[in-house]
Amino acid sequence: MRSAGTSDGSPGGPLRCLVTGATGYIGGRLVPELLDAGHTVRCLARTPQKLRDHPWVERTEVVRGDVTDTASLAAAMEGVDVAYYLVHALGTGPDFAATDRLAARTFAERAKAAGVGRVVYLGGLTPAGVPERALSPHLRSRAEVGHILLGSGPPTAVLRAAVIIGSGSASFEMLRYLTERLPVMVTPSWVRTSIQPIAVRDVLRYLVGCATLPGTVHRAFDIGGPEVLTYRDMMQRYAAVAGLRKRLIVPVPVLTPTLSSHWVGLVTPVPRSIARPLTESLRHEVICHEKDIARYVADPPGGLITFDRSVELALRRIQDARVATRWSSAALPGAPSDPLPTDPDWAGGSLYTDRRRMTVAASRAALWRVIEGIGGENGWYSFPLAWAVRGWLDRFAGGAGLRRGRRDAQRLRVGDSLDFWRVEEIEPGRLLRLRAEMRLPGLAWLELRADRDDDGRTVFRQRALFHPRGLLGHAYWWSVWPFHAVVFGGMARNIARAAGAAENGAGTGGGPAGGPGCGPPAGPV
Repeated sequence: MRSAGTSDGSPGGPLRCLVTGATGYIGGRLVPELLDAGHTVRCLARTPQKLRDHPWVERTEVVRGDVTDTASLAAAMEGVDVAYYLVHALGTGPDFAATDRLAARTFAERAKAAGVGRVVYLGGLTPAGVPERALSPHLRSRAEVGHILLGSGPPTAVLRAAVIIGSGSASFEMLRYLTERLPVMVTPSWVRTSIQPIAVRDVLRYLVGCATLPGTVHRAFDIGGPEVLTYRDMMQRYAAVAGLRKRLIVPVPVLTPTLSSHWVGLVTPVPRSIARPLTESLRHEVICHEKDIARYVADPPGGLITFDRSVELALRRIQDARVATRWSSAALPGAPSDPLPTDPDWAGGSLYTDRRRMTVAASRAALWRVIEGIGGENGWYSFPLAWAVRGWLDRFAGGAGLRRGRRDAQRLRVGDSLDFWRVEEIEPGRLLRLRAEMRLPGLAWLELRADRDDDGRTVFRQRALFHPRGLLGHAYWWSVWPFHAVVFGGMARNIARAAGAAENGAGTGGGPAGGPGCGPPAGPV
């Protein structure tokens, strides 16, 4: 077995690191940190295409695979010194714990067989003195994964963190939207629970540092920031940093985890499938009961990042549009991955299509800027109420709704979430293809193209595709078909108009008469 560090704990030189979950929030930030530390990185991804547009991808090796697939894991583990386990099945359904259990066992077995020198896992901080059977399903599963990795694989470091504060994290987005949108709120009793939040920068520093732990270190570590706060404290401190008035917070004991998740889902971009395990995990006190990690990964000269400073850093990144990854960077659990119905390997079946074509009085570059800027705060250049209603229906059904917004206000990359879509393909200056991640009785795509005709004029092409599942899918398409002229026709006209206005220096706005508030379409997609 290769050792990831020397016997005295000093670094053993550059290491080959395998990162699972590289398309996710933490994994996507860890990769460049490992590269900057001088290590080589191999990324395991079910859909390597999603990493294509990341600025660091050319410095890595990307392999296709899945943590539940023995063959792909065996190939990915070859020659690896340190393997990072940064995946979980949160939100995939009632059997997510079984999926996590299978994945962890497979990962540990393959790591041991390949002679990997160290496994590093980021799990959840569990309360002291509380039996694991009494924990929330989410925390119980994260703890079980840690036990599996520690019990059956190579030397392993399990880092256990509570709330992670950083631009784009689910925990931060939940805190941010609750505080900003509700100056007065009636809250669940868990807002009085003690929590030890940690800045994402410190989490990454610990993860990188674990690569060079001595081979004799095989244990779990609690990691947390320098302060213990209640969730209520965190909301008030966030308000102060963000320049908001002090919030009036009234805790009540009657909001169950289910009601809490609906409340969070109503106010924040975090869907109920993710909000529920997050809120359930706050029922118990989650604070660090040891700080042994400091013996191996020293605190920075200025100390760990405080809560206020972590909020300040996160807000600055959001304001500067420099959010590297978001909680929605990973695909929504259960989201489809079937091929586009026009691909050669499509299995066939019914397909409904809505096509629009508009000649645009603007350059192709001006049109592309409007296309790439679509969604989020910029809107969808169509009937706002229809899009809003469709978003609310999706939220009610447990989907993402419209509030996921954009990672960057101007630039998109493959794999980005965009309201209730995901960027499936982007050809700069020419094509944007979005795949629907809303709750639908079928599969849906929306394509936006900037082209030229034979006379050299700029042409906008728009195509919506819907592949129905069963009778309900067909009924769904025909039920919304009467609205297509308003939604899709208006969308094409308004995008063309916005491109012309941008060419003439009038700005793109977010739509025609409605301005930036124009929201998404109601159609079949």
